[in-house]
Amino acid sequence: MFSYVGDGNNVLNSLLEGCSRMGIKMKIACPKGYAPDRDILREAGASIELFNLAKDAVKDADVVYTDVWTSMGKEKERKRRLKAFRKFQVNSELMKLAKKDAMVMHCLPAHRGEEITDDVLDSSQSIVIDQAENRLHVQKAILVKLLK
Repeated sequence: MFSYVGDGNNVLNSLLEGCSRMGIKMKIACPKGYAPDRDILREAGASIELFNLAKDAVKDADVVYTDVWTSMGKEKERKRRLKAFRKFQVNSELMKLAKKDAMVMHCLPAHRGEEITDDVLDSSQSIVIDQAENRLHVQKAILVKLLK
């Protein structure tokens, strides 16, 4: 089971589409007012569950994914977002609810101490650097294709 904790932003919308197409069950935790796009959520189907508590989405997760709380273009909302998301931090206490061998993902750059703590980001469960490396190769392949 794939768990996403945080803002219902473009990253989550992409994950919803990908998980839906791959048949991956997904649990999402977002503060009220920060849920993902309704149309994309509807298209994703019945394998998606939406929660307002992070612990509910992370329980027994195989993967825990998060993203920044204040994306580019949302800087004026930073104070309000920090308050709204404070209970949605991926930290060691939250990770105890996931499966023992659960992996942690983040698309980077991370705001350490906000959406994710250093101990989780730098833990043996984190595959964030591998994730970034994979994205690099995919983006290089796209550039090669476009430049041909």
